[in-house]
Amino acid sequence: MRVIARAPTRLDLGGGWTDVPPVCVEESGAVTAIAIARHATVTLEEREGSTTALNMEPIARAALRRVGLHSVHATINSNFPVSAGLGGSAAAGVALQGAIAAWRGEFVEPMELIVRARIVETEDLKVAGGWQDYCTAAFGGVLGMRFGAGTPAVQPLDVTEELLHAFERRALLVYTGESRLSSRTITGVLDAWRDGRGDVRANLAHMRELAVLMEGALERAELGTLSDLVRAHWERQRALHEDITTDRIDELITATAAVGARGYKALGASGGGCVLILAAEEDMQAVRRTAAGLGEVLPFTIARTGVQITVAR
Repeated sequence: MRVIARAPTRLDLGGGWTDVPPVCVEESGAVTAIAIARHATVTLEEREGSTTALNMEPIARAALRRVGLHSVHATINSNFPVSAGLGGSAAAGVALQGAIAAWRGEFVEPMELIVRARIVETEDLKVAGGWQDYCTAAFGGVLGMRFGAGTPAVQPLDVTEELLHAFERRALLVYTGESRLSSRTITGVLDAWRDGRGDVRANLAHMRELAVLMEGALERAELGTLSDLVRAHWERQRALHEDITTDRIDELITATAAVGARGYKALGASGGGCVLILAAEEDMQAVRRTAAGLGEVLPFTIARTGVQITVAR
């Protein structure tokens, strides 16, 4: 038997960090994100004998070991750069859990896949992080998410196809070429939050509020307003920790803003990876040309669906 599962990555527009425990447990969290058709794809195949020593990704070994599938081999492929700030490890984790469930003949709801995938990363691999990446990988589409002490609440936003196409035309995804150390940055922000630093707590609260406002802008198809909110979010986000921005990110943002970019932010925990840039359609040509000289422009479309699974016998 062969099982193939794939899950999309995401653009986190606003609210990132507020989905990370203990912040979301004590103060609640809100994130607005869009899934994109840059996928992590997992293939499960049976192999004779134990496969635990075979060359597999650590996340695959941990996921298979947890459920006792010792004669199954997992291959993970992706069509996005590694450590790009797109939630790639969570996409791989959700795809793995979907594939494992199918292999075992289980029907598992998206939220259960999210929980299982996050347990593997945070408990087995000891990687710090939040919930939003798993949610977007499992559900796809344009999402408003709420986080607290229990399981997340995930709500697909009421947006039109016209809005989705307009976003694709007016958004640019640029890979800086710099790898990220997201776990270290996350730990630094959480330590500052635990220490009660007022600036960090105030910035996180404002980022949560901006994420909620972004939901309304998307549902009203107000991309100009969305761009302004994303720009405001970046100012709060970059102030959380000194490693969130880099010289290259700052150069890219400054240069594209000078030719018409209206909204921009680094994605994920940052410290490198990808930058999202938003502009009016009439400015996109100049923005694209400028960005291409400072990084790799990654074409994308919005992923309308989340994890997808195929079983071949």
